[in-house]
Amino acid sequence: MPHMTEAQPTPPRRTDIRIAHTADLDAATLKAARTLLYDVFDDMTAEDWEHALGGLHALVHEDGALISHASVVQRRLLHDGRALRCGYVEGVGVRADRRGRGHGAAMMDVLERVIRRGYDLGALGASDEAASFYAARGWQLWRGRSWALTPDGIRRTPDEDGCIYVLPAPAAPLNLDTDLACDWRDGDVW
Repeated sequence: MPHMTEAQPTPPRRTDIRIAHTADLDAATLKAARTLLYDVFDDMTAEDWEHALGGLHALVHEDGALISHASVVQRRLLHDGRALRCGYVEGVGVRADRRGRGHGAAMMDVLERVIRRGYDLGALGASDEAASFYAARGWQLWRGRSWALTPDGIRRTPDEDGCIYVLPAPAAPLNLDTDLACDWRDGDVW
C-alpha cells in the first residue's frame, strides 16, 4: 500500500492596506500601481494615470506584492449654482487573480471615509461592470445631464450620462435629476 501524506495547508497570505498621498509614494510603488492599472484596464491612457495622481492612494499588498489600487483626488463640481469640493475616485483596480476577495471593498471603505470627512461629496465614473458594486455601497447614479467646464466654455458630455455615481454628504444636499458639471482636465473629463 502506498504511503499517503496529508496535504499541507497553504499558509495564509499577509494582506496589508496602506493609504498615502502621491507625494509620499516612492517611484517603485508608483510604477507598480501604474503597471497594475495598465494590466487591469485595456484602454488605460497616460491621462487616466495622471488623473489618479495628486491625492490619496489606497494600496493593497499581498505578501509584499501590489494587488490593488484606488485613489481619491480633489475636483470641483458645479451643482445647482454651487461649486462643490469633490473627492473624485480614480484608478480602482484589482489584479485579475485576486478579484472577489474583498480588496476593492477594503479600498473603498478607506476612501469613502476620506470623502465623507473631507469633501462635500464623492463622485466617480463607473464602468457597466462596476456599477452594481458602487450602487451596493450607497453610491447613487446621477440621473441628470452631465457637463464639463472646458477652455471653450461649458460643454455637454452626453456620453457620460448614466455612468456618473455620487456619494452624497448631508452638508451638500443634491438633486440627482439636475445638471452636474465637472472641472476641466485633459483626457476623459469625467
